[in-house]
Amino acid sequence: MSQQQSATSAGRTETEGLAAAPGAGMTGDIAEQPEVFARLADSRADEIAQVAAEIARRRPKFVMYTARGTSDHAALYAAYLTEIRLGIPAGLASPSAITVYGARPDLSEALVVGVSQSGGSPDISEVLRVAAESGAATLAVTNNPGSPLAAQAQRHIDVSAGHERAVAATKTYTAELLALFMLIEGIRTGDGRLGEEESALVAELPELARTVLDDDTAVQLAPRYRFAERLVTTGRGYAYPTARETALKLMETSYLSALAFSGADLLHGPLAMADPDVPVLAIVGDGPGGGAMRDVIGRLGERRADVVAVASQDVPGAPLRIPSPRVDERLAPMLDILPLQRLALALALTRGENPDAPRGLRKVTETM
Repeated sequence: MSQQQSATSAGRTETEGLAAAPGAGMTGDIAEQPEVFARLADSRADEIAQVAAEIARRRPKFVMYTARGTSDHAALYAAYLTEIRLGIPAGLASPSAITVYGARPDLSEALVVGVSQSGGSPDISEVLRVAAESGAATLAVTNNPGSPLAAQAQRHIDVSAGHERAVAATKTYTAELLALFMLIEGIRTGDGRLGEEESALVAELPELARTVLDDDTAVQLAPRYRFAERLVTTGRGYAYPTARETALKLMETSYLSALAFSGADLLHGPLAMADPDVPVLAIVGDGPGGGAMRDVIGRLGERRADVVAVASQDVPGAPLRIPSPRVDERLAPMLDILPLQRLALALALTRGENPDAPRGLRKVTETM
């Protein structure tokens, strides 16, 4: 072993040193999420509050989020939260409209938020550059304050998730969700600070995450899907981004063809493919979104679909359940995804794959 190799090894954590074992990196990343929640809420609260207060004073008339991959699902969650909590229209940008087609939309009264773990994709930075030229306020939410995206944006929020070992994003995703929650709720108060209820929710999050991660139900379900060729994930409202993120994790770690649908969209045609051979993972929360899923689960039951619900209580039509805590629906995406990350990890290992290094993928994907 060379001196350089020795020095590199000495700088690794014990978990990083196990990188040769398939899944060790992803296992460590998933396990760190309670600590990531606690660190973000403690060390970045003032920074996020300051950014939120500045945005509140500007009073944007529209919020546009731009992201790719896993971060796109965090951005979708933020779009729901923005419209529901702030009453401001929100949407997800199509970066190619700007980077490929040269569109220059008028974003002079908008807030444009780029969400990216690495902050390294040129197309997201280009959207923020063009937005700023048109007069928009721009903000980057990343896990890398030294990234091109952070440099491009007028303001930056560091989600402080720490180094992520596996290619598949886990702790950076949930850190983005929490950072965006704190930002939007801070904008809502006007002074950037969380309200009393929201502060209590954030304070409880690390312990709730530990409780969820201590439950092995999702891992025990992995052999059930070992030979599955297709799988459907579904949810409504705040749970829909969780359905999409779950499908992505299953595709990139187990190479399983996983299709994500809003519960409403599922009834508009795709329901026809539901049968006992196509497993369905349904995220069913305790708020309005979960209530809207009850009819969807019932219709899936009529098709004799193999439904597993991620829910705090049994759901008629879903014979199996992955337990999730009863929490405010706004916080549920940060917790419901945890057992589904563990399911993706366990399924990949069961199928003989290495979820830390999916074939053909890199940690930073650059697109234009």
